[in-house]
Amino acid sequence: MVKFRFTNLVCGGMKGGLLILFVLVSQLSFAQGKINEDSLYIRQHYTKMEKMIPMRDGVKLFTSIYVPKDASATKQYPIMLNRTPYSSAPYGETLYKTLIGPSMLFARDGYIIVYQDVRGKYMSEGEFDGYRPFITKKKGPNDTDESSDAYDTIEWLTKNIDGNNGRVGTWGISAPGYFTTMTTIEAHPALKAASPQAPVTDWWMGDDRHHNGAFFLMGSFSFISSFGAPRPAPSSKGTPGFSAYGTPDGYEFYKNIGPIKNLDAKYLKGQNKIWNDLMEHETYNEFWQSRTPVPHLKNIKPAVMVVGGWFDQEDLYGPLKAYQGIETNKPKSPNLLVMGPWIHGGWSRGTGESLGDIRFGSKTSPFYQAEIEFPFFNHYLKDKTNPDLPKAYIFETGANEWRKYDAWPPKNTVEKKLYLHPGGKLSFNPTMSIMEVNAKPSFDEYVSDPAKPVPFTSTIRVIRGADFMYEDQRFAAQRPDVLVYESDVLTEDVTISGNVFADLFVSTTGTDADFVVKLIDVYPGDAPNNSPANPQKAMGGFQLLVRGEVMRAKFRKNFSKPEAMVPGKVENVKFDMQDAAHRFKKGHKIMIQVQSSWFPLVDRNPQKFVNIYKADESDFQKATHKIFTSGKASSYIGVRVVED
Repeated sequence: MVKFRFTNLVCGGMKGGLLILFVLVSQLSFAQGKINEDSLYIRQHYTKMEKMIPMRDGVKLFTSIYVPKDASATKQYPIMLNRTPYSSAPYGETLYKTLIGPSMLFARDGYIIVYQDVRGKYMSEGEFDGYRPFITKKKGPNDTDESSDAYDTIEWLTKNIDGNNGRVGTWGISAPGYFTTMTTIEAHPALKAASPQAPVTDWWMGDDRHHNGAFFLMGSFSFISSFGAPRPAPSSKGTPGFSAYGTPDGYEFYKNIGPIKNLDAKYLKGQNKIWNDLMEHETYNEFWQSRTPVPHLKNIKPAVMVVGGWFDQEDLYGPLKAYQGIETNKPKSPNLLVMGPWIHGGWSRGTGESLGDIRFGSKTSPFYQAEIEFPFFNHYLKDKTNPDLPKAYIFETGANEWRKYDAWPPKNTVEKKLYLHPGGKLSFNPTMSIMEVNAKPSFDEYVSDPAKPVPFTSTIRVIRGADFMYEDQRFAAQRPDVLVYESDVLTEDVTISGNVFADLFVSTTGTDADFVVKLIDVYPGDAPNNSPANPQKAMGGFQLLVRGEVMRAKFRKNFSKPEAMVPGKVENVKFDMQDAAHRFKKGHKIMIQVQSSWFPLVDRNPQKFVNIYKADESDFQKATHKIFTSGKASSYIGVRVVED
């Protein structure tokens, strides 16, 4: 079923509303017709079978297999495998998916398409662990992990499915992206190509659940309430997520909950194992360290193409770190990175022409599917023409152009520092000369009150959504607890490609704090009103979020060993803000916003050095934070600037 969201749609009167409604209905009709056509093609050209594939420890995994009807000993096809915790439904050999494969290009060209419920999910046997640790030295058949389950699955498929050509590709988005990454570790010899897409790579450092130690509350509770719910026995039905919010306003709901421990006490009742794991492991301890695949991305033999989106609300961290992890170990096989202007999984659906008020100038998703993804797999699995894809295929937002690089970050970039200046100024020039470093440092300050946290969005919503990743940030800039630093009007383009990081000098009256930094592109006052979402919207002065990130200050020295802030002491807080590829055009301005809450996207920091997952209401307190802007304590944001 195709779904279009009508919420938050602002129309310019009755006529404008009817026009937009007509366009959406027309798109819906076209899309539904295309799905019906594709669904008919699958039924006409594919036979579906369902198998319980045995793993080395005897556990059997439910697997749904779509085989071209003309597959035979003389007409063989490669296998595309997707391992998922989100169900391989519909169940029953007479019930077919309406779409199969990474895109329908695969089905129409002839591929065996396979979906598998991972261990402990839906119709598969066994116990589910969100992200099982990889076992480096397996001592027997009972030592299993997602790598071994993938190996055993591929072994069975290549030996038991008639008409396969002995070559396998794997792909998946989000959690299935993680399972795809795991197929590349100690890979089966038949695995020739893999594409982890928005892969979950580290649930503590930067994907989904935490960023730099700060807990991502809103998305985690709604998701984990279903994902981590107990499953007594294999079932074709999942557990619905929590829905009894009693209000459309997530800010109100999570604020009224109080300390985070109340969510379990009131709703989950200790029955959700994954939630319990999250609450029991506050630091980056062995539990979390053992669950990231990055240390094991060595001797990768299949060709790998990692895919991500610059506006991914869940897993921007994952693809960047998975690619980097493989690249660090100098693989002999190709290791490619593709980053486009997409939200989570946006490359697999829709046109990718726009997000909210932002246009990208082309149909980026169909381009990716036809010119990048499909040729990549066709080359390695069918010996088709080598598409000669670049090492990094990167969409540069702002310029709205695809770039081809032979390295990521590009070789023609240099690290530059955007200094925060007194009076809300921002510049690539330091605030003070070397002769002035001993002068009394300047600073800006604000009061952060956990009782009135800064919202992460201006819209009223109870489910996180993706809009905040490309939303106009003026709503936050107007608050007294948000510091704003803005450059002069740019006299020439400034293009960044690569890592963005924050290097702040701060002090607080409390013993802990969060610091949220946002890198923003400020449109000129005469920017045209060309919003695809609402043609009547004034785009002059629009503040586009290019990158935003949070850091929990008690982890400033060591993510495994938190340390209290000393009230009044100037401390250095550095953190990774992940990568970006964006052009700030001539006539625009660059802005930095600094704040200490991002609610309820991120849970509230009590601003007291405590285990926040066990904190009481009495632990939450106001605090005054200072951001220093001169001399040895010059705060800045680091970017990599492209130099032609």
